[in-house]
Amino acid sequence: MRHDRDFTPRYGQAIEIVPGVRRLTANNPGPFTFFGTNCYLLGTDRLVVVDPGPADELQVDAILKAADRATIEAILVSHTHVDHAPGARLLKQRTGAQIVGCGVHRAARDLLENEVNPLDASGDKEYAPDQQLEDGEVFRAAGLALETVSTPGHTANHLCFALDGADLLLSADHVMGWSTSIVAPPDGNMRDYMTSLDKLLARPEQLYCPGHGGIIREASQYVQDLKQHRLAREQSILSQLANGDKSIPEIVTVLYADVNPALYPAAGLSVFAHLEDLVGRGEATASPGLGLNSRYGRRA
Repeated sequence: MRHDRDFTPRYGQAIEIVPGVRRLTANNPGPFTFFGTNCYLLGTDRLVVVDPGPADELQVDAILKAADRATIEAILVSHTHVDHAPGARLLKQRTGAQIVGCGVHRAARDLLENEVNPLDASGDKEYAPDQQLEDGEVFRAAGLALETVSTPGHTANHLCFALDGADLLLSADHVMGWSTSIVAPPDGNMRDYMTSLDKLLARPEQLYCPGHGGIIREASQYVQDLKQHRLAREQSILSQLANGDKSIPEIVTVLYADVNPALYPAAGLSVFAHLEDLVGRGEATASPGLGLNSRYGRRA
């Protein structure tokens, strides 16, 4: 089994994954968060807290209870979605620990003419790290060494963290344990996401601790499966375009026929991400221009 299909959140409890790594799931279940956002406590008598979660005092209380007498030396943030980052400020207020990790929230590209960012509210605009980490940089705290792995795609500022000596990667929302990651322009970018998957495939870690869902074992094969899923989705979109120009809603109703229609807007953003990539590579056309309301065709 490559991931924990029997994952249960056990809210308020810190669950040991491997010695020195515990998971504490926030009580914020939803269609985009599964059972909730996973926070990780790294270390024993000194701790690094990764992705404290949403702006929820109860979650911060649970983190402090789990820490017990251990000192929280740093708060690490993978990316600036509101289910991951705002809790860092609350935890800093309670502990004085510095916020370290990704840069401030930003889109993967500028807005198009007349474009509105449909997921604008999902970004934590108040996030401001005390220290921003760059790709390949090793952050040391609580007797631990964590290598920064820049993985843009889900967001432009997304980071994963590899725990030295543990064959373990904190994969946040780039690789999740319950669903494929949402890639929604302009915040996300499909070409960046696919490139980041290849970057992870070149790495040695085989145990992933994701931002949502259970732990992932045999991670390379799991990531390869995610890549093949995206490539298959891309081919399905191209097949739709081969039958004539299509709008995004027309594509969604065919490709997501077995999905709850309430999720069609999110599916539309995923299709848009693929189309943006295909147009950029010259494999599709957009009329009158790239956009959610455009019609798309297959370039001859």
